[in-house]
Amino acid sequence: MKRSLRVLWVLCIAAALLSGCSFFQRRAEPIPPADALYREGQAKLDQSDYAAAREAFQKIATHYADTEYTPMARFLIAETYYREPLYDKAIKELEAFVAFYPSHRIADLAQYRLALSYYNQMKTVEQDQTNTAKALEALRKLVKEYPGSRYAPDALSKIDLCRERLAQKELWVATYNFTRQNYAAALPRIDVILKEYPRTLVVPETLYLLGEILTAQGKSAEAQRAYRQLAEQYPHTEWGRRASLRLPPSALR
Repeated sequence: MKRSLRVLWVLCIAAALLSGCSFFQRRAEPIPPADALYREGQAKLDQSDYAAAREAFQKIATHYADTEYTPMARFLIAETYYREPLYDKAIKELEAFVAFYPSHRIADLAQYRLALSYYNQMKTVEQDQTNTAKALEALRKLVKEYPGSRYAPDALSKIDLCRERLAQKELWVATYNFTRQNYAAALPRIDVILKEYPRTLVVPETLYLLGEILTAQGKSAEAQRAYRQLAEQYPHTEWGRRASLRLPPSALR
């Protein structure tokens, strides 16, 4: 009988502890107001504490999805990634921002940051130029959709740099194929430069390479036309001077 009572007593204590275990659990802290979270995120961002800033901004996006702070919070989540820099994550957030808020007062800044996220990852000429092409596309979109943006002038200058890099890549591939006597692979690259990048700095060298390929193929008349065009249009460049040496004296009169 006494043993039964002891067992019953133990069971009652265990049941009481189990039913009251929530007493020992830590209560969830209330979510601060959106404006407080925004100030906290800004302060952490200013201190370059990107993880903490992102956490504060993410709480706004999650718990206050319809407030005036939401668009800025979503942009600043991207900004924390951009500054770290974690460009792939920044790109994902920025693409979402410009899709959701194309008319927001900082939509041009978001588009600019998106372009720079690609631009800052551009490779050297001998490497893949996918990021260069994507940067060019994003910069063009900025200029087209936000022509009055304060970032448009810089975008225009970077567009020229992207085009130059892409043209350089085409010339690099063309030269590579030329040195291996693969003229069939080199000529289409030259054609791309002359048609799509006619005002880039690599055009004189491209024309000279065209003349060399045509000469190697035994197409003397066509080669002479390429050299003549180069000598006449770019006479003060190294390639123009080289081209003039490839022409007979009568062609220079």
